[in-house]
Amino acid sequence: MNGRQLRARFRGVAVVAAGFLALAACGGGDAGAKGDGNGEAKAAAAARTVKHDAGTTEKVPDRPERIVSVSVTMTGHLLALDAPVIASQATPPSVITDKQGFFTQWSDAAAKNSVKVAYQGFEPDVEKVLALKPDLIVGASSGAENAEKFYDKLSAVAPTLLYRHDDVSWQDLTARLGKDLGLEKRASEVVAAHDKRVGEVKAAITVPKQSAALVRDNQSAMTVFTPESAQGRLLTSLGFTVLEPPAGKGQTQGGRSDFAEFSQEKVADTAKDSSLLFVSHTPEEITAATARPVWKDLAAVKDKRVYDLGLDTFRLDYYSAGNLIDKVEKAFG
Repeated sequence: MNGRQLRARFRGVAVVAAGFLALAACGGGDAGAKGDGNGEAKAAAAARTVKHDAGTTEKVPDRPERIVSVSVTMTGHLLALDAPVIASQATPPSVITDKQGFFTQWSDAAAKNSVKVAYQGFEPDVEKVLALKPDLIVGASSGAENAEKFYDKLSAVAPTLLYRHDDVSWQDLTARLGKDLGLEKRASEVVAAHDKRVGEVKAAITVPKQSAALVRDNQSAMTVFTPESAQGRLLTSLGFTVLEPPAGKGQTQGGRSDFAEFSQEKVADTAKDSSLLFVSHTPEEITAATARPVWKDLAAVKDKRVYDLGLDTFRLDYYSAGNLIDKVEKAFG
């Protein structure tokens, strides 16, 4: 089914819905008989206009009931808000997912809320999304699951909101989603619980005097996370000084500003005496990386100041941020 056919189907659904609304208005109680416009005002109040990172969407349900997430990254943020997610995009199963392709940090929450797999893969399967009959679609406008080029097709199915998740903290994104979905109170509760936990752990740990280099090994190169990344902001809130990336422009993915990739030699030279905190690695991968000639003689390796932040820390949400804090508490407590 092409975009024109999808829009036609959506218009058909809208016409039927409008007919039901008209019948309800004619058969209403005294308020409808008086023609005071209250029914129309209530209908208008039940929807909102939302500005997001792919545009502005009208008729967003004030209290959505059937959200389909077309971003496996955004799903974690939605579940933390207790948003009514009925289905989500999934990735091919890997060490960071369950067998369905849902990230392990929130897969239990997804199971508890009976979240289905909408489709597997990074490009939205619009036909499968349509079959789920969502009243709202939420997705990403950054990362591997960037859905901007499918925005018009998705919008023909249901109101669609797309968000960047790479250049903001998960707390800011949670607050924004709370406002846009009418879940402000829950968003405040989630962030407050996290902040309380950060304060408790910060008071209980001893932070190394050296700066912390947040890195991810890519065999031939090394990714360095900036102090402004979600990971960098969290470590800073715990009292760490996060190392700035090497001078010069590194290689980025999709215009991301939270990390960049540099040569192994350049990162090692910049890191010097910094502690090494590895993002999203198995212990075996960290051992292999630090055994390379370019890394094995660094002070951090010799002094055993190499730390594993966990497999789920590449994308931070409420769940993975909590897991990262647990790792820090265990390592530095």
